[in-house]
Amino acid sequence: MTVDQIPSVADRRGSAPTAGPATSRPRTSIATRRHRAFYMFASPWIIGFALLTIAPMAYALWLSFTTFDGISPNWHYVGFGNYRELFSDAQTWKSLGRTGLFAITSVPLSIIAGLGLAVLVNRPLKARGLFRTLLYLPAVVPPVGAGIAFKQLFDQNSGAANGVLNLFGIDALGWLADPYARYVLIMTVLWTAGNIMIISLAGLQDIPRELLEAARIDGASAWRSFRSITVPLLSPVLLFQTVTGVIASVQTIMPLLLAPDPTPAGITALPQSNYLYMMHVFAEYFAFGRYGYASALLWVLFVLILVATGLIFKATSGVVFYNVDPEAKK
Repeated sequence: MTVDQIPSVADRRGSAPTAGPATSRPRTSIATRRHRAFYMFASPWIIGFALLTIAPMAYALWLSFTTFDGISPNWHYVGFGNYRELFSDAQTWKSLGRTGLFAITSVPLSIIAGLGLAVLVNRPLKARGLFRTLLYLPAVVPPVGAGIAFKQLFDQNSGAANGVLNLFGIDALGWLADPYARYVLIMTVLWTAGNIMIISLAGLQDIPRELLEAARIDGASAWRSFRSITVPLLSPVLLFQTVTGVIASVQTIMPLLLAPDPTPAGITALPQSNYLYMMHVFAEYFAFGRYGYASALLWVLFVLILVATGLIFKATSGVVFYNVDPEAKK
């Protein structure tokens, strides 16, 4: 092949097979991928929340407008009849008042006990980890187990509490009957103060040591530092414990576990001091079979919890201090 017969570069380019029109694939932005990843990981919780929370609440709302008893197909729609009966039911108001009194009493006591234990185990003590574990251990005991233990402990005939009283020549007391039943119920709340202790301990360890050292150098006493520095900086933690404590106290079922006969037939024989709002709901559901009326009671309780939570946030808006860098808000 001579030099003249060698094809030029242009000829070779022209003779090369040309590809078809390029297909442009749309690119997924980083934000879209992040959104997809978020919903993929959050979907189990979202599905569970919809099926196990939203759906039962909607079903209970529908039941509250009916006379359904859980068994008989002969039920009918009564509109707001259950709610009208609810507001005129003396037992409802009495149980609600007892529940409010129980919340006002038990929540501050449990917060004070948990904070006191947190301050104690936050000190440089020997075997501090062991003490923290032992104090927190009652909080992991299931409520059913704790209820059975307290029921046996305060039994009038064979309980250890009356056994101790007998050593001092004191007659046995009916701890699980009026008027002592309410005190046993409060003891069951204080029994789980280790849960509050752990949260308060985390808040105490988040307080800057420089502030406490500066107060000590200025001559402030330990109580003054605790009152002027520790408590204000712990106010978000205390607010959280107050809200969750109120919600837990109005929904407690511990009186049922302490009852002599924890069955639907024996729920109406509870001591009056322990016949709280949830006990009234339990009785209407399972003792009397009034599913519609009990569902109305639950929805009223839900609204009351929302109102109480809003009032707590409103009342504490000026006394809760958040340790946040002002630049972080920009």
